[in-house]
Amino acid sequence: MKKILKYGLLGLLVVALTVALVGCGGNKPAQETAKEQPKDAAKPKLVVGSDAAFAPFEFVENGKPTGFDVDLITALCEEAGYELDFRNMNFDGLIPALQTGQIDAAVSGMSINEERKQVVNFTDPYYKSGLIVAVQAKNNDIKGFDDLKGKKIAVQSGTTGAKMAEKVTTKDKIVYFSNSDQVLLDLKNGSVDAVINDYPVLKYFMDKVAKNDVKLVGEKLTSEDYGIAVPKNKTEVLEKLNAALKKIKENGKYAEIYKKWFNEEPPKE
Repeated sequence: MKKILKYGLLGLLVVALTVALVGCGGNKPAQETAKEQPKDAAKPKLVVGSDAAFAPFEFVENGKPTGFDVDLITALCEEAGYELDFRNMNFDGLIPALQTGQIDAAVSGMSINEERKQVVNFTDPYYKSGLIVAVQAKNNDIKGFDDLKGKKIAVQSGTTGAKMAEKVTTKDKIVYFSNSDQVLLDLKNGSVDAVINDYPVLKYFMDKVAKNDVKLVGEKLTSEDYGIAVPKNKTEVLEKLNAALKKIKENGKYAEIYKKWFNEEPPKE
């Protein structure tokens, strides 16, 4: 009887240990499954507007946007943890799109100035630019900005170049276009006497399209910083983009992008 009781108790102990071990073993796959799940949820989307007709900063090639600004915002989104949603729109529609919440940021060779800072915020500067005058190569009458009085000038609407043209001549002498490509082609074709545009854009146009047809005259009219525009109410986006810009300048990614598009080292800050 004692043996039977002894063996019965032993059997119950084995069963209990087996259940306990199975219970412990059953928890392990659940823990491993939890570990295998991605730590991060889907990346938040950043909708970025740009006028992709401003080479070499943004333009369309083989159906896709490319350029210095495009590479820059791609690197910034990667660093900041955003999924980039790139939208192509006219330059003069970028700030209204920011104000109405259609886009989260605008990168489009946009100069930082006091007028724009009243309605949008800007990141730290990412490029040093400036305005200059361009004329046809055969034009020997216009040698600088002061010679533009009474001349027909082509500009891009909503730009600092347009503002500068309005200072030297009357609006009836200014031809406004929605993008930079139209401005430059009008000059190349001789439809206008001059254009006022950003130096790197004019230089790129001369090198790639109109080397023997267009020339730069006079000195740079301004010194301007480009920045990424962000709505006033999106301070977190501004902070993340600034932190990412600082990071890629430190790790060499910014210099890599700069050299790719301008064939030179970025200027020292």
